[in-house]
Amino acid sequence: LPPIVFLAVALAIGVVLTCVLLTSCQTKPVIYSDTGFYFDTVITVTLYENGSEEILEETMALAKHYENLHSTTVKGSDIWNLNHNQGTYITLSPETIDLLNASLTYARLSDGIVDPTVGALSSLWNFGSDGTDIIPESSAILHALSHVNYQTLSIKENEAMLLDPEASIDLGFIAKGYIGEQIKAFLVSQGVTSALINLGGNVVTIGTKPDGTPFRIGIQDPFAPSGTAALSLELSDESAVSAGNYERYFEKDGIRYHHILSTEDGYPVSSGLSQVTIICKDSTKADALSTLCFILGHEKAASLLESFPDVRAVFITEDGEILHIN
Repeated sequence: LPPIVFLAVALAIGVVLTCVLLTSCQTKPVIYSDTGFYFDTVITVTLYENGSEEILEETMALAKHYENLHSTTVKGSDIWNLNHNQGTYITLSPETIDLLNASLTYARLSDGIVDPTVGALSSLWNFGSDGTDIIPESSAILHALSHVNYQTLSIKENEAMLLDPEASIDLGFIAKGYIGEQIKAFLVSQGVTSALINLGGNVVTIGTKPDGTPFRIGIQDPFAPSGTAALSLELSDESAVSAGNYERYFEKDGIRYHHILSTEDGYPVSSGLSQVTIICKDSTKADALSTLCFILGHEKAASLLESFPDVRAVFITEDGEILHIN
C-alpha cells in the first residue's frame, strides 16, 4: 500500500482497537444499598444509577427523620404531640400538615371507612408485637368507636388540633406511602435515575433497571411462608403497595384477627379478600387505596377504582383467586 493509505488504515485499526479496549475496561455502575428498621418494619433502599454512599446515608437519615415526625409512639413526634395536646392548636412541620391533609382527603372520599382518628380503636388491639395477643372487650371497642371521627381533626394553615380530647391519630393506612414518595423526591433531586425503595410492602421505583427493563417485584402469597410470591409485577417509575391479613395477625379459636380494622364495628375487616395490591405513580395514593380497597372487598373496590384510571390493582381472595384490574 502507498504510505499515506497504509497510515490511514493503521489509524483506523487503532481507533477500533481503542474503542474495544475502552468498552472492555468500562466498569459496571456501583450499586449502593442499605437496610434499616423504621416505621416498625425493615426497609431497604438500593441506588442503581447516579447514587453515592453520601446520598444513601442521607436517605436513611431521612427515613429516621420521618419516623421521628409521624410515629405514634416516639415521644415528641408531631403525631405524639398532636395526640397529647387535645384542645389547643399546635404548630406542626409542613410535611406532617401535608400528610394529615392527604389522610383527610381519603377519609372524606370513603366517608370515614379509612380514618386518621382510628388511633383510639387501634390502640386497643395488640397483634403480637410483644408476644401478647389481645381481643378487646366489646364495651371498650364501642367506646373507642365513639371517638373515631375524622371531622374532629382540625387543620389551620401550619397548625392542627383534635377537637375531641379522647380522639387519637393513627396514620398507618397512608404514612409509609407518603414517606416513600418523599424519599423518592429526595433521590430524584440528587440526580438518582434508577432506584428501588422497599418500605416493608410499600415498593417505590425510580426509573427502570440500569439495562432499561422494568423492575420485577414479587407479590407475597398470603397463603404461603414469607418470601413466597403469588405473582410478579413489572414496575417502571411506579409504586406498588399491598394490604392484607397475613402480616400482622394472630389466631384464636380458628379465627384470624388482623390489623386492618373496621371503623363500623371495631373488629378486623372481613371482606372476602386476603390481599390487595395497588400500582400507580403516587405511593401515597397507592397506600391509602390498598387499605380502602381491602376493606371494601372486590366488587365495591372495582367500582371505586373506575374513578382512578391511572391505577392498576391485583386482588387475592380468601379462596386464592387472583383478580386484576387494568
